[in-house]
Amino acid sequence: MTAVEQGTNTGKSSTGVAPLLVSTGVSVAGDGAFIAAAPLFAASITHSPLAISTVTMATYVPWLFVGLPAGALVDRWPKRRVMVAADLVRALALAGLCALIWTSHASVAALVVTVLIICSAQCFFDPAAQGVIPAVVGKDRARLDHVNGQFWALDAMGRSLIGPFGGSWAFTVGRVFPFLGDCVSFLVSALCVSRLPKLAPPPKEHEPVLAAVRTGMRQLFASRELLVLALGMGAYNCGYNIAFATFVLFTRDTLHVGAVAYGALLATMAIGGVLAGWRGTRLVKGRPAREVHAVALTVQGVSWLAVAVFANIWLTAALFVLVGAVSTLTTVAVASARQTLAPEGSLGRIVAAFRVFGLGLAGLGALVGGAVASSSGLTAPLVVAAFVQLSAAVLVWAFRR
Repeated sequence: MTAVEQGTNTGKSSTGVAPLLVSTGVSVAGDGAFIAAAPLFAASITHSPLAISTVTMATYVPWLFVGLPAGALVDRWPKRRVMVAADLVRALALAGLCALIWTSHASVAALVVTVLIICSAQCFFDPAAQGVIPAVVGKDRARLDHVNGQFWALDAMGRSLIGPFGGSWAFTVGRVFPFLGDCVSFLVSALCVSRLPKLAPPPKEHEPVLAAVRTGMRQLFASRELLVLALGMGAYNCGYNIAFATFVLFTRDTLHVGAVAYGALLATMAIGGVLAGWRGTRLVKGRPAREVHAVALTVQGVSWLAVAVFANIWLTAALFVLVGAVSTLTTVAVASARQTLAPEGSLGRIVAAFRVFGLGLAGLGALVGGAVASSSGLTAPLVVAAFVQLSAAVLVWAFRR
C-alpha cells in the first residue's frame, strides 16, 4: 500500500475533499432534474406503466453487469482521472439525447439507452468518490460521519430538492432543458473533480480483474456486518422502486397534480434529507449501522402504506420529508461502516458489491412495480413496497447485533 493509504489520520482534514463536495452539489442537481424529467418525458410519449418503468429499471441494470468489474478497476486506477472521465462520458451521452429531442427524433428507447450509458459511467464514478473520502480525511469514524453527512446532504439537496423542482419546471418550458442542464452539470463536475488534491498512486501489482472481483465478493461475504447491510440496502431500494417506478402516474391519476407539483412533491424528500445530513449525524453516533437501517426500513414501509391508504397530497408531502431524513441517516451510517470495515485497498470493490445488491434489486423493484401497476392498479405497488420494507426491517433488526 502507498504511504497515503497506510498513513494515520494525522494531518488529514476535510478541507481537501471540498472539490468533491462542490462537484457533488452541482452534478446531483443536474441528476435531480434528469430524474424528474425522464419519467415525465416517457409519460409524454407512452401511457404504458411497464414502458415507463423500464426507464427507472435502466438506472440500475448497469450495476448488475458493470458494477463489479468497475469496482475492481477503480481500486487499481487513479481515482481522480476515473471520476473526470466518467463525468465527460455522461455529458457526451446527454448531449446526444438533447440533439435527438431538439430534432424531434427522441423516443423511450433512446431515453433508456442514454440512461444505460450514464449509469454505466456512474459505476466507475461512485466507487472512486467513496474511495477519495477516506484517502483524504482518514478513517476516524466521527470524521467520516461528518464528511459523509455533508456529502449525502448535498446529494439530497440536489437530487431531491433543487433538481426535481427545477427539472419539472424546465420540462414545462421545453422538454430539452432539464437534460441540457444535466449535461452542463457534468462538465462543471469534471472541472471541480480535477481540483482534488493529488492522491498517492494505486499499487502497481494487482490481481486480474476477475480474480479481484472474486476477492471483493469473498471479503463481503466474510463480514456478517457488511453482508447484512448490503442485503438490507437491496431490500430498501427494491421496495422504494416498487413504489416509485410508476409514482408519476399515481400523482397524476390518483393525487390529481401536474408536472410542477410532481417535482415539488419529490423535492420535499430533500428537506428532511438535508437537515439529517448536515445536523443529524449525531443521531447515528455510536449506534450500529444495522440498527439505524432497520429503523429506516420501518419508517419508509409505514410511509408508503399511509400514502396508499389516504391518497392525500399534503400527507404524502409530510411523509416524504420523513422518508428523506431516514434515507440520509441510514446512508451515512452504512457509508461510514463500509469505509471503516472494508479491507485496505478493496473499498472500490466493496462499494461496487453493495451497489450490485442495492441497485440491482432496485432495478428488479422497478420492473415489479410496473407489472403490479399494470395488473392491479396504481395503488397496488405502494402496498407491495410497504410489505417488502417492513419484512426486511424485521430481518435486519434481528441481526442488528
